[in-house]
Amino acid sequence: MVGITLFSPLLFLGTVREHWYKIYFTGARWWGMFVLFGMGFMPKVERRTQYVPGASYMFVANHVSMIDIMLMLYVANRPFVFVGKKELAKIPIFGFFYRRGCILVDRNDPASRRSVYAQAQKRLSEGLGICIFPEGGVPNPKIDLAPFKDGAFRLAVEHQIPIAPMTFVDNKRRFPYSFFVGSPGTLRVVCHPVIETKGLGLDGRRDLKDQTRALIESALLA
Repeated sequence: MVGITLFSPLLFLGTVREHWYKIYFTGARWWGMFVLFGMGFMPKVERRTQYVPGASYMFVANHVSMIDIMLMLYVANRPFVFVGKKELAKIPIFGFFYRRGCILVDRNDPASRRSVYAQAQKRLSEGLGICIFPEGGVPNPKIDLAPFKDGAFRLAVEHQIPIAPMTFVDNKRRFPYSFFVGSPGTLRVVCHPVIETKGLGLDGRRDLKDQTRALIESALLA
């Protein structure tokens, strides 16, 4: 909460007007770096691609830890909006800014899931990217990479934006969802080559999903 409080003026300013979102994102990124480095984590990023300035991407990564959010903010280094679960909006202070900087979804409500598409379209039209963790949540600790859901890939195809896959190699070991486990240290990230969706129809989204998952898994296995 110290980081949220410290950067709250910048975060709040960025929520006053929708077109000031980039101010909000800057505050959120600084908050993410404050948390990462403050907890003793040192990101080590292997970039196998370079993102085009001003382009929108669908950022996807494996989801294994609460630290994934901060690491994504650090690595992507360009304004994007998370699609995240509605429950996190209940967290005091954090939830206030979370609601204003994310597209919220109730996965048990079909209407909520459908509304994500309209909100994503609006954000993309503003030149922002989207980030979705396609496993749909943090999997069982015994599972290294859960099956991917279709949502991120359907959105990417519908809006013809490239997929930008990342593998978070060490997050599960460094900061798992278990008490008294983990340690400070290096957090390796692999930014894989982007996968284009131009000209791809919705019938190709499953192949796109499988290709993306295979890339992310390849770095975990290595």
